[in-house]
Amino acid sequence: MIETACGLDCYDACKIIVEEEAFPKISGDKTDPVGNGALCSLLHKSIHDTERIEKARVDGKEVSLDEAMSAVVTAFKETSSLLWRGSGNMGVMQEVSNLFMQKIDGTLTHGSLCDGAGNTGILEGRGVNKVLPLEQIAKAETVVVWGRNVTVTNAHILPFLEGKDIVVIDPVKTAMAKKANIHLQIQPRTDYYLAIMLSRFIYMEDTQDTDWLEEFASEYEDYYDFTQEHRIKPILEYIGTDLGQLGHVLNYIRKKKVVFLVGAGVQKYSTGASTLHAIDSLASVLGLFGKEGCGVHYLSDSKLGFDNPFDVSCKSVSKVLTPFDEFDTVLVQGGNPASSMPDSNRVCASLEKVKNLIYFGLYENETSKRAKIVIPAKNFFEKQDIRLSFGHQYIHKMNKVIDAKSGISEYDFTQRLFVAFGFDGLQSEEAYITSWLAQCQEVDGVYLSPAYEAVPYSDGFGKEGGDEFEFIEDYDDDFINTKRFNKVRTSKKNQIIDERFHLLTPKSSKGLNTQFKQDNKVHIHPDLGYTQGKILRLSSEYGQVELEIVFDDALAKNCLLVHASTVGLNALTPSIVSIEGENACFQEVKVEIESLA
Repeated sequence: MIETACGLDCYDACKIIVEEEAFPKISGDKTDPVGNGALCSLLHKSIHDTERIEKARVDGKEVSLDEAMSAVVTAFKETSSLLWRGSGNMGVMQEVSNLFMQKIDGTLTHGSLCDGAGNTGILEGRGVNKVLPLEQIAKAETVVVWGRNVTVTNAHILPFLEGKDIVVIDPVKTAMAKKANIHLQIQPRTDYYLAIMLSRFIYMEDTQDTDWLEEFASEYEDYYDFTQEHRIKPILEYIGTDLGQLGHVLNYIRKKKVVFLVGAGVQKYSTGASTLHAIDSLASVLGLFGKEGCGVHYLSDSKLGFDNPFDVSCKSVSKVLTPFDEFDTVLVQGGNPASSMPDSNRVCASLEKVKNLIYFGLYENETSKRAKIVIPAKNFFEKQDIRLSFGHQYIHKMNKVIDAKSGISEYDFTQRLFVAFGFDGLQSEEAYITSWLAQCQEVDGVYLSPAYEAVPYSDGFGKEGGDEFEFIEDYDDDFINTKRFNKVRTSKKNQIIDERFHLLTPKSSKGLNTQFKQDNKVHIHPDLGYTQGKILRLSSEYGQVELEIVFDDALAKNCLLVHASTVGLNALTPSIVSIEGENACFQEVKVEIESLA
């Protein structure tokens, strides 16, 4: 029996048991406190996927791996080079290639396509982004699922929610929302205002946790003044709710053990950092930090507390706005920027101008098909690694299960380049893995993050503890005339009417980022007057895409839902970064629609 862990990009990071000589037969580890022995369908798809790259290529022709790596070496002798890394196959050893880029004075990327804005908002309030252990979620009385579709992106957390009062805050009536005690179906991009309004009413009722605030967040009266700057009536209308609905939510969160499960969708906007900061500020007013069964669970800093041997000092460019055509050589490692980055028309045009585009990954995709050099990678069953998680505190050693029929690991790729260029300083793969594990806390044979705390923030905030929580105190946005939402017409009664639709881009249960099954559907409300199964053209100022109509009454009539794995989606999304956090703003756009018969 071989123990390993799932390397797919999700919160759960489940442990896997493999029977020797029986692969691909796998099973979940029933001792795993996260997965509890269950494995998802996407993991099985990763084993049997038919689109895997088996042979290296140069200029469209299959060549040996040695020949392809020789072409890679030549490409990196050019004047300028960039490494653009994706996150579809999780493991710390993926970053070992940073060491080579440092040696050649290459360029890396900064920023995020996923959670960077939210992380920045958390740092502004707490000073450090610690994970809320799953065991604390299990002790809560109320769980507020805020912009997270747990049945799709975080299914293994469901057992921890059993027996709780559930409040769902989401523009979409998700499967969890249908079962919840309350579903607040707010307008997209209004989560910040909802958090502010809830905080204000808690103050007005005098139900804030004053004792906790006096000790850990003494500027709470100034924060109350800030909430009073927000006008109640127009903001509630903008959110799409009323005093009665807010009162129902307050009944479930005041003076109780409450956990907020916050998803990345709430911060896919230019103001995303402020949204997480406002949600954290609401949690502080309620006194939810540093207590059993309380807290905010977002994507945590999985490397917190580690001395990362692959953390290097290099030049960097924005991961969201990457100017690929400014480099002679671009290495795309484990990613698909041609499809996954916003404003894909700009991205693809930029990639086409790169002299040496190298794709190093597992699957054929829109980027690999454009690459001059293609290097097949090993999957996480074919190499050893260390699996961290942004959803919990457990660290897993990923043991090699089978020999690869083709491809190389990130370590082997980097080692070949070190040898070819005559560089020294690269340690053995085993030494790196040992160094990561040596930094973990080990309890009863289980590895825990070095930053793990059973009850985070019980000693205060900041990296060393002892600091106070910092409330949000400003917000740079006009909630009526928000940027990029301004294509409107005026009715005969001089009412402003927005003719565009909010674009929602959640993950799909059938695909992971742009891996596995890619969709070709647009979900719309059935009352909009279109015909299911017909083709709808979606247009924004960045481009257009044609998709098949699917009726979905879980949506508001002013929203369209297109899963993030949909082919062509990012022709619609904007080339902008968040005000703070250097994050992609996939949903900071509205689209027009047109039926194509």
